[in-house]
Amino acid sequence: MPMRAPRRAGVTEIAGSGVKYKIPLSVMVVIHTAELEALLIERADRPGFWQSVTGSLDEGESCVQTAIREVREETGIDAGRFPLLDWHIQNRFEIFRHWGSRYAPGTTHNTERVFGLTVPQRLPVVLDPREHLRYQWLPWQDAARLVFSWSNADALRVLPIVMREARAHAALPAA
Repeated sequence: MPMRAPRRAGVTEIAGSGVKYKIPLSVMVVIHTAELEALLIERADRPGFWQSVTGSLDEGESCVQTAIREVREETGIDAGRFPLLDWHIQNRFEIFRHWGSRYAPGTTHNTERVFGLTVPQRLPVVLDPREHLRYQWLPWQDAARLVFSWSNADALRVLPIVMREARAHAALPAA
């Protein structure tokens, strides 16, 4: 089917139809300090659902571009100022039924690429109240217990390992 540029992040329109669907490719960005405190944000459409930054790719956008855009849109943090590391982890998961109508008919799964963004300390966050209600910085273990999705919990659980390996390869400064 012919596609045209999306009008809003992570959404594409089938040419001439006026019907818009999310692209089933997304990113998760675990924003954290060198001391392994992770930023979580609470979804406005599902109070009590805490998560790292996530978002769908726009048509023609790379995963890195999406990660940078979503961090800025969801937190106000300029990801270009800090080390953004592709963890080379992809998760494929079934789309929750209550979000299924956002995707084209027959789309049942999403593929998510995981990134980490290391910030020097807890940064202030600017939320869009239509998308997120609150934010908090937590030790990675507490954050892993609080998030609602298994893929986010898994990403938070590997954060110490990824950071140790990154430091060993001198990609990031030591804590």
